[in-house]
Amino acid sequence: MNSEGREHAASVYERAVGPGIRSLPPVLRRYFGPVPEGHVGVGEGVYSIVGSRYRRTAGALLRWSARHDVLFPESGRDIPFVVENRAAADGTLRGTRWFGFPRTTRVMRDTMHVDGGEIVQRLGRRGGLEVRLAARASAEGMLLRSRRLAWWIRGLRVPLPRIAGVEVRETEDGNGRQRVDVRLRMPLLGEVFRYSGTFVYRIRPERGTVPAVSPALPTLSMWLTQNSPN
Repeated sequence: MNSEGREHAASVYERAVGPGIRSLPPVLRRYFGPVPEGHVGVGEGVYSIVGSRYRRTAGALLRWSARHDVLFPESGRDIPFVVENRAAADGTLRGTRWFGFPRTTRVMRDTMHVDGGEIVQRLGRRGGLEVRLAARASAEGMLLRSRRLAWWIRGLRVPLPRIAGVEVRETEDGNGRQRVDVRLRMPLLGEVFRYSGTFVYRIRPERGTVPAVSPALPTLSMWLTQNSPN
């Protein structure tokens, strides 16, 4: 695809939702709209709450997950974060989230594409966990709900039973900021992981930044230095 085509290509969310995307508030349309070639979408904010209430009983599993840039065992309140979105030439959206805990920085990575009107999200460095999401846009915001899960093992897709469900709500907080609330629930256990907070999102030129390293990371590093317990 040439650069002009990339400039005006529909985003993953626009392709999944269709014309309904225009019902979103302007703050959200910026986030769910396209990222032009040579640019990166960067959000900076604070999660009021993040983590799992099962971090002790599921510590080993969460530590394993953290090594693959999915979930992690840390939890806390008022955690600064950076989210970065980049569009690939094939229309795939690549996202990275940095969580600035006082003693460490955790990372979540994913890619998204559209298939059959659903968003297919591949989580982790190698995209080992697949989540198929149904998207719905309205004047209140964007709602994403998981439909199916699957593991990818050496190129083989293995469908999973309904062992968990994911719900993502994106709204405007009334002060020009975007609010995100992500919840992972499991039968019998209830909510097992959550992160929720607000951020400001901008489309920035790459300006020669190293791929997969957000230009907003110095801001996060400065915050961690100023708020270090040591």
